[in-house]
Amino acid sequence: MEFGQKLQQLRRERGITQEELAQKLYVSRTAISKWESGRGYPNIDSIKAISRFFSVSIDELLSSGEAIAIAEEDNKKKEKQFFDLFFGVMDVCMAMLFFLPFFATREEGVITEASLLSLSGIDIWLKAAYIVAVSIVALQGVVTLALQNCEDRRWIRVKRALSVCLGGVAAVLFVLGLQPYAAIFARALTAAKALMLIKRR
Repeated sequence: MEFGQKLQQLRRERGITQEELAQKLYVSRTAISKWESGRGYPNIDSIKAISRFFSVSIDELLSSGEAIAIAEEDNKKKEKQFFDLFFGVMDVCMAMLFFLPFFATREEGVITEASLLSLSGIDIWLKAAYIVAVSIVALQGVVTLALQNCEDRRWIRVKRALSVCLGGVAAVLFVLGLQPYAAIFARALTAAKALMLIKRR
């Protein structure tokens, strides 16, 4: 008997609805429906909760093949969460340019270091472009961290490539604006993300 059939049988023997079981396990009713119909498996924590709730062993719930499938699915989810965390933090780190003295400014003929917020002595449109670039990259990081559990296929497909592209654009902007330290910082963050993508493949 498959896991989904066993779960459905246990639930019916207990005389509870999918909604009631979902509340007991702190998951959605949709998740219970998905598990019972064989369209997916719960994660390890949910398996343990099901085992405790129905007072059955995990071996009784799962065949060896199902246990392997759940372990693989759980590993993929953890890997995805790690990558999202890494990319999100790297992008949010770009906001440090607002405060770190990585920009050069000219005051009375003397070049001094300045943060993006205190940067002066350059065209206002160029400073605005720097602020927009840094803000967009940092915002991308915040969105990536906030949507770690998002299952939308389009978002999953584009988020990492978008992160690398935005970081690369910011680095090029700093190079063109003759801001080498800011460019190195942006390129280092972008290179770290690109290496992670290559390593994953």
